[in-house]
Amino acid sequence: MEEFTEANKNISLLLTLGSPLQPPPKGVSGVVDQTRGLLDYVEKNCKKAVYTPELRYVCIAGRYIYGSRLFGNSDPATSIPVSIEQSVPDASITSESGTLISTGATFRTRFVGQGYKQVCGQADVWGDGVVPEVSAHLEGALNVSFDGVYHSPVGSDDESRPWYGSPAIVEQWVHHLLN
Repeated sequence: MEEFTEANKNISLLLTLGSPLQPPPKGVSGVVDQTRGLLDYVEKNCKKAVYTPELRYVCIAGRYIYGSRLFGNSDPATSIPVSIEQSVPDASITSESGTLISTGATFRTRFVGQGYKQVCGQADVWGDGVVPEVSAHLEGALNVSFDGVYHSPVGSDDESRPWYGSPAIVEQWVHHLLN
């Protein structure tokens, strides 16, 4: 937006849906910048997000699955759940909302965690299955997270595994486009 100053005069909103917005950390073992330096460039050369009535930044993130480290477990002292899906019935708890949450690392949470690590440098964080929540938010923006929201329409369904474009989820963020 900043590089196209003429077009910028007509822009009043930047709304992102599960987009990685933070550059990956430098010097973390096993992390490769998947953006080939693009997010580093933006961070160094563009103004920071400032939510104002004239230019609104709205960053939407999903909290679908908590990643796990490839080796070892996430810190058991934190009792942080690792998945919104049920993976091992005898290693699960029920959240306040009544959702069944697995508390043990699975192949899937470890796989997802390695993807999260590539983006934010940490495997054991919440995300939408592709983008970690912490990477989908910008300081200075209106940051919103939706529980149970998956990243992609591929493999999703509108009832048990909604994505950002599922009708019930669109209803929760579309008002930002209309105001």
